[in-house]
Amino acid sequence: MKKEKREGTSGKLLGAGVLTAVVASLCCITPVIALIAGGSGAASAFNWLEPVRPYLLGLTIAVLILAWYVKLKPRNAELDCACEEDAQQEDKAKRSFRHSKGFLAIVTVFAIAMMLFPKYSSVFYPDRKPDIAITKLSHIQTIDLQISGMSCTGCEDHIKHTASTVPGFVKAEADFKTGTATVTYDAQKASPEKIVKAIDETGYKVVRVTVEKEK
Repeated sequence: MKKEKREGTSGKLLGAGVLTAVVASLCCITPVIALIAGGSGAASAFNWLEPVRPYLLGLTIAVLILAWYVKLKPRNAELDCACEEDAQQEDKAKRSFRHSKGFLAIVTVFAIAMMLFPKYSSVFYPDRKPDIAITKLSHIQTIDLQISGMSCTGCEDHIKHTASTVPGFVKAEADFKTGTATVTYDAQKASPEKIVKAIDETGYKVVRVTVEKEK
């Protein structure tokens, strides 16, 4: 009975750990989901979670540690009789994989992968080549943008990918810490308005635009 209770507690803690890990990473995962699903307008839907993300990550780590502690904690209670021992052996044989240490390890790895998602989100974005065929250097311009809504490196990747879909794209850089992006483009094919419109359609918002001609 105690064993069943302990497994139930471990399972609940594990579920809570996965939930908090996923919620903590929603602001970073959503841009990739939006890219895959083709609904780019929802890319910044969960950026409001960013201020509490460190607390959610801390809670996830604490819950996972507690789940492992409950799972690995040695039992001190003695068996009352041989029949109880037989019952426990039978219960062990029937126990599902969901209550095993292997399952706990798999879910722990998943939770850690969710927490670290911003570190490798760029792998989901295709490498776009510059659209500079038959153009003159004098046509190349750079636009500096102040963008609201960026909260992690996943947001940076989404902004850069969006800019690369505009005809005339040359290169793009973004920094979520400063909320800025720089896009270089062929002025014969693209315009600041087209670039701003493309970014605004993702759910992020361009709040300031500065255009400079490439020297």
